[in-house]
Amino acid sequence: MTDLTRAIPALFVLLWATGFIGARYAMPWAEPFTFLWVRFALTFAVLLMIVPLVKAKAIGMRNALHAAIAGVLMHGIYLGGVFWAVRHGLPAGFAGLIVGLQPMLTAVMAGFFLGEKVTARHWLGLVVGLTGVAIVLSPKLGAVSGGVTMVTIGAAVVAVIAMSVGTVWQKRFVATADLVTVTLYQYVGGWAVAFLISVGFETQQIEWNGELTFAMVWLVFVLSLGAIFLLMILIREGEVARVASLFYLVPGVTALLAWFLFDETLTLFQIAGMAITTFGVALATRRAPRQSSRVTARASR
Repeated sequence: MTDLTRAIPALFVLLWATGFIGARYAMPWAEPFTFLWVRFALTFAVLLMIVPLVKAKAIGMRNALHAAIAGVLMHGIYLGGVFWAVRHGLPAGFAGLIVGLQPMLTAVMAGFFLGEKVTARHWLGLVVGLTGVAIVLSPKLGAVSGGVTMVTIGAAVVAVIAMSVGTVWQKRFVATADLVTVTLYQYVGGWAVAFLISVGFETQQIEWNGELTFAMVWLVFVLSLGAIFLLMILIREGEVARVASLFYLVPGVTALLAWFLFDETLTLFQIAGMAITTFGVALATRRAPRQSSRVTARASR
């Protein structure tokens, strides 16, 4: 494993965490599904320009359909559900805790549908990681408002389920196909869902200004392209349950970014939570010695 490969998980977590910062800049100026379909359309356009440059390979109609389904789940429903819930008053702390269930749910699905073995150490790491996430987000849980309803909580739960199913779907059906082409079709699926919901239930008004433009550019290039490509590489190269555990690190990194950019509070209690989360992820993602040797042997062939 090269130094660059080892850096991919950390880089993915950092980039993924900036998505919540981008959402904070964007949401006051656009409705969630309207913002998302424009974002997905722009990402699709950029990918079309990238395809000939990297000589991306065709993946066939069957794989294209599977990639689009993964995109519906991972982009359209997951992002749409989280953005919609926060837009309608669900505190970010509650949303973060619900999203924090995703690694555990993904581990269960990966074991059931992909036959991945989830060990006792892995389950312990998942539990420890979720505990750390709760500690990091605990200061924000006091911001309970009328936005905490069965509808907003339900939207966040549906989003988490969609991300877990989409991750497993991607691994099972299109993990070995060309990454650029797969991602292209993913955004076709994500765009279709966001556009239809936007047309049916939103005003589709966007107030373009510096903050929204910055958020759009950042989320298209850094998140929709950079972070998603890294996620696809991680899913292709590793076990889905272990990859999902990395999402536990996102709330802590987001808290650090919010402290740096928006002067939000960051207590020693939260820093301790980050340390606990990091330990949990280390437990959940560390391979057993025999597994590691087998991977090394296969790589050396």
